[in-house]
Amino acid sequence: MSTACLATGYPMTPAMTAPAPDTEDVRAAAGGDRVAFQRLYRRHVDRVYGAVLRLAGYDHARAEDLTQDAFVRAWQKLAEFRHESAFGTWLYRLAVNVALMDIRARGTNPVGFVDEDALPEQGDTPFCAAERDELERAIGKLPPRARAVLVLHDIEGWKHEDISRDLDMAVGTSKAQLHRARALLRKLLGEPA
Repeated sequence: MSTACLATGYPMTPAMTAPAPDTEDVRAAAGGDRVAFQRLYRRHVDRVYGAVLRLAGYDHARAEDLTQDAFVRAWQKLAEFRHESAFGTWLYRLAVNVALMDIRARGTNPVGFVDEDALPEQGDTPFCAAERDELERAIGKLPPRARAVLVLHDIEGWKHEDISRDLDMAVGTSKAQLHRARALLRKLLGEPA
């Protein structure tokens, strides 16, 4: 077989011929190889934990539990992975779904919001002086569904159509939740509205 790429006539690069870095480990893990699954875990745990942590309102203990739940489900569903996308994409989506199911299971009202009287007065925490942990705490104080929309849209880059489908809400509700979450976040950080 020729080493030239049929479409371009240029030589094939190793990236064009080599399987994705996870492919062999996914196949081995699907066959029961726990060491292969451990490699997948180490390769992807930080990204999964980061996404779940933001959705859990920066509750580290909750995020650790949800991350473990996501990897347990991934182990259980590995045989169903069809290699139509990258394993990391599939795993990330599974983890986000685990976190969203947790939000739904806790019975959060999709239009419920934090009592604005409990929020700090404007100017208490100027935005220019806010550090990362202040921002994380502020996001963590948002109502769960509003926080989920904010995280998925503004941090993870999801479209409102995808958010509305996964959170079982209308697209307009997703947009309203985002608007409200941003306003509450500004107030928590002491920015003018």
